Amino acid sequence: MSTPVVQQRQTLFYLLPALYRLRDAQLASSAGVEMGPLQSLLSVVEEQIAILEENVNQLYDDQFIETCAPWVVPYIGDLIGYQSIHGITSSVDSPRAEVASTIGFRRRKGTVPVLEQLARDVTGWGAHAVEFFQVLATTQYIRNHTRLHNYYAPNLRRWQPREYIDTGFDKTAHKVDVRRIAVERGRYNVQNIGIFLWSLNAYSITQTPLVQLSGAPQCFRFSSLNADAPLFNNPIELESETTTLAGPENVPNYLSRHVLCKDITQIQTNSAAPVYYGPGLSLVVYRNGSLQDPARIQVTNLSGADGSWINIPASGNTIAVDPELGRVAIAPGTPKDTLSATWHYGFNAAIGGGEYPRSATFLASPDQAIVRVPGDYATIHEALAALSGDGVVEISNSAIYSEPSGLNINVRANGHIELRAADESRPTLMLGGAISITGASESVFDINGLLISYAPPSGTTAPAALLHVPAASNTLANLNVTHCTVVPGWALQSNDDPQTAYAGLPSLLVEASGVTVQINQSILGPLWLNGQSTASLTDSILDATDPTLVACIAGINSTTKGPIPSGALTMQGCTVIGKVYASLLSLVSDCIFLAELTEADVSTTPPLWNAPLWAARQQQGCVRFSFVPAGSILPRNYECVEQAAGGPAPMFYSLRYGCPAYAKLLPTTDPAIRQGADDAGEMGAFHFLLAPLRDADLRIRLQEYMPVGLEFGIFYQS
Repeated sequence: MSTPVVQQRQTLFYLLPALYRLRDAQLASSAGVEMGPLQSLLSVVEEQIAILEENVNQLYDDQFIETCAPWVVPYIGDLIGYQSIHGITSSVDSPRAEVASTIGFRRRKGTVPVLEQLARDVTGWGAHAVEFFQVLATTQYIRNHTRLHNYYAPNLRRWQPREYIDTGFDKTAHKVDVRRIAVERGRYNVQNIGIFLWSLNAYSITQTPLVQLSGAPQCFRFSSLNADAPLFNNPIELESETTTLAGPENVPNYLSRHVLCKDITQIQTNSAAPVYYGPGLSLVVYRNGSLQDPARIQVTNLSGADGSWINIPASGNTIAVDPELGRVAIAPGTPKDTLSATWHYGFNAAIGGGEYPRSATFLASPDQAIVRVPGDYATIHEALAALSGDGVVEISNSAIYSEPSGLNINVRANGHIELRAADESRPTLMLGGAISITGASESVFDINGLLISYAPPSGTTAPAALLHVPAASNTLANLNVTHCTVVPGWALQSNDDPQTAYAGLPSLLVEASGVTVQINQSILGPLWLNGQSTASLTDSILDATDPTLVACIAGINSTTKGPIPSGALTMQGCTVIGKVYASLLSLVSDCIFLAELTEADVSTTPPLWNAPLWAARQQQGCVRFSFVPAGSILPRNYECVEQAAGGPAPMFYSLRYGCPAYAKLLPTTDPAIRQGADDAGEMGAFHFLLAPLRDADLRIRLQEYMPVGLEFGIFYQS
């Protein structure tokens, strides 16, 4: 504002007659100053005029949300009845933008597209709004008929009624339901509006090789872990302020056989643009690196035991795809071609590695040497050997890498090695041995963005752990595991169950003392941690695959066969499946522990285990806002929920890794757990999503826009 003030000062002074200006200049010259008394007086007046002018201009700007001062935003919001919310998602985290959007939405208040867009913006999830009176079975007046396709009985010759029955896209007629939708018991009534939410996300896997079944060369799976994995739709984003309601292609839903088959048929007949199959969409299949034409894709049911799948093509170049099971088959006897695909899997959040942005978590310094796989080297162990104890190995694609002998990592003194997947990549590392990590003084090792599983050559003895920090000649200072998955149970069976042969074996074994372990947004099996080392876990899952197995200890006493307490643990927003015995629980917050003692644990004298969650030192540490097993031995605790018969307990969609809803709490979970974290979020590994707060924000917003006399209900589809 300095320039306008100077211009105003010159204008006001030079508006005076020249006689006065000359006389003032003479006085200034005789006094040896820059300005005379008259000009000095006017400069003071002009400063106040400039302040007044600026204030008047700001008062005008304050009438508009786009230009008003920050302190005015809540007042404009109050004028239009705007209610503040938590603002979890990026679409609603700016109060100014929210009030501006509210003003725009008020022009369309009460319309279904506005309610649907509010649900999308506030929650950040896929959403669809339904007026349930549209699907009521009614006797219609034939001369004044406005819903010609609202048949009382559905046409069962079409697949759509059966595909979408009881979902947000259900178009079949229903009898009236007089139960209240506000408590989410009833649905179909004249005054009811349903908001359907898809809280799982679709994550891409780009041009990754399909896994060939052993003994069945014509059969493949999409999952790099050789387990059935349903494919998901990559949702097509709707434009803001659209009047079009979301369809099945606009939400991250399971990709069904019927939907994909219809899409491919339409592509072949040129009757519609591709929606699901094609580059940038939900699925693309490649053969020898060549994009396969939809004419060669046959969508079918490939169910059956391995080696005896049904509907395998008899001959030709047809590629049979089953999106619901994540299976692919080609005709027997065809040339041994390489199949790969770009596809999408479903999961609740960006943890455990994936093609989502992770560059902010890279810890290596910019001046460290980077070697890339593939590119500089073909294999990971060759790239690690080239570092000489310091540098970065970056894997730049989502391929499958096999290391039959494991990896040996040796970090030099004051060195830092980072083994990471490049941003927007999720490689799979199939180990036949352990990743052995040793280091000299003040050394650091990071691993970021990898999916790690165990696939040993025949006759190989299982290692002590998949990630192993041995004690001998090891002074490693820090081990950081970020955005990684070390498959619970080491490997999966075809039905997503863990391999029983490795039950109870640790994913991460730290035998060296003095190591500081940091685990962030990762999924691991059991952690065995030396009593003189420490571990800090944030937004992670520690899964022993069963509550009766061990999730965290230091080891087993060779004499008593009892557990040895692990080093001190710090946990923030974690889900732990299995028993825990730690020397110290330094701080545990917003966590869920699922653990049970077996008869063998308590039958000895003294018992092997005194409690399923057990801290050796109770005078130090704190456990807060967490769900803990009955009989836990803890330091001081605050606002925890202890397991009890008939009491609140976490309810999960699934506790099997590989399921899209793995470790995700059901919306019907008791509020003491689903809203029991320190910030009213849910306990457990997905606490950082703040799902209950998104739900609460949506209910506040819908109340503002719901027409008088109507009620709404929120229904989670995934």
